[in-house]
Amino acid sequence: MATGKEESSVVHGEAQKVVTEFDAPKKKGRNKYAIACTILASMTSILLGYDIGVMSGAVIYIKKDLKISDVEVEILVGILNVYCLFGSAAAGRTSDWIGRRYTIVLASVIFFLGALLMGFATNYAFLMVGRLVAGIGVGYALMIAPVYAAEVSPASSRGFITSFPEVFINAGILFGYISNYGFSKLRPNLGWRFMLGIGAVPSVFLALVVIAMPESPRWLVMQGQLGLAKRVLDKTSDSKEESQLRLADIKEAAGIPEECTDDVVAVPKRSHGEGVWRELLIFPTPSVRRILIAAVGIHFFQQASGIDAVVLYSPRIFEKAGIKDNDHILLATVAVGFVKTCFILVATFLLDRVGRRPLLLTSVAGMIFSLAALGVGLTVIDHSDTKLIWAVALSLCTVLSYVAFFSIGMGPITWVYSSEIFPLRLRAQGCSIGVGVNRVTSGVLSMTFISLYDAITIGGAFFLYSGVALVGWIFFYTWLPETQGRSLEDMEILFTNSSWNKKKSSTNDTSGNSNDHINGQIQLGTNG
Repeated sequence: MATGKEESSVVHGEAQKVVTEFDAPKKKGRNKYAIACTILASMTSILLGYDIGVMSGAVIYIKKDLKISDVEVEILVGILNVYCLFGSAAAGRTSDWIGRRYTIVLASVIFFLGALLMGFATNYAFLMVGRLVAGIGVGYALMIAPVYAAEVSPASSRGFITSFPEVFINAGILFGYISNYGFSKLRPNLGWRFMLGIGAVPSVFLALVVIAMPESPRWLVMQGQLGLAKRVLDKTSDSKEESQLRLADIKEAAGIPEECTDDVVAVPKRSHGEGVWRELLIFPTPSVRRILIAAVGIHFFQQASGIDAVVLYSPRIFEKAGIKDNDHILLATVAVGFVKTCFILVATFLLDRVGRRPLLLTSVAGMIFSLAALGVGLTVIDHSDTKLIWAVALSLCTVLSYVAFFSIGMGPITWVYSSEIFPLRLRAQGCSIGVGVNRVTSGVLSMTFISLYDAITIGGAFFLYSGVALVGWIFFYTWLPETQGRSLEDMEILFTNSSWNKKKSSTNDTSGNSNDHINGQIQLGTNG
């Protein structure tokens, strides 16, 4: 019977065998240089988190000060996600043009301008202009941070490292909630302006520190700068052998011959991004089509299961649950941000140990039950004439359990998974499609939540989100293979040979050897 190592060489060739030999057995400490680079890049995600968190509380005072309706509140809260589309759509091509690093700087500059405009807004129209500018900056940051993290990290700790953007989104949400509570003590017409305008401060710091980061090695190879790419890979890999293999894989994906070893080489024209949309959307290969469906699906279900409705409208949810004092409501939202941030930190250490699939399926299962229980609690409160302490406690606890389950799996894995599965030539634009779906779905939910619970009750809204999460669990179970421990350049093979294509592969095997065992290994994401 063939050993796991021999089977690996049959499927992926001798290079994959070498990756297996040095990747799995030796457990080294995490690459501190790669971690530091990713932390700097991922800090741009704090801009989105802060905006989400701060707007949930600021809108209480904006509504009173500017005398706006519930419909205008929905639009104000959710429109940022629609504006994100402009940024995320442009970020893919921009990052291929000027590089990942300067795209992050551009995101910070745009958000800085948006935060200032919102802080100085004198009316609703002025405020919406600020939301437009800030939304474009957030769209850039959302797309580029996971891409850079995936491209700079070694395979052994890619899950840990590429979860950093979600960590900083959660940190931003927590800071936004704290800002709500702190500035709520000011005059109402002044407090919300400080809440929104103070977001300009971190963007200045981010734009400065990102200059110290190295450029993505994969982008450098796409530009033919092999010498610079090799130096970055030497610093961000776990060993010299891994650095050499990563460079060889990236050169192959970029269409650069293996024998080219000069510091600067000519690259095929398509490495600059031409024809990518055609290959992604019009004439995709079966593996690329499945990768695209997986990325779009995971981004859709992340938002369609109601996370932004809970985070953006948590003050309203707590008010519906029976908490009437504004200070108590804002303190409860701080608790949501604290729990969300704590559990995302737990998730970062489990991603490379437990794997993507087990964490994702466990996370979504917990979300399903939490949403259903929240629906029960709010429905009971809605139909009761007296204050039921147990129902209030159930509602509060299930909001906290929902964000905890979300943060331990669904939150970080969406960004990790979608940033690592696309081939190099399609990665920037593929990720921008995922971000676009994510933001459209979030925008639709956040701009319809008040109208939805007015139509079917607030408890009914969360029963609906629970049902969507259940459909998502089925999709993840049947469609997403495990990617833990695999190189980025190996993903196309993984999606070609996973269980979705197993029957076809077995049918086409004329050598007399069954592919089932090999495909099963790929499906589980094992290195052997």
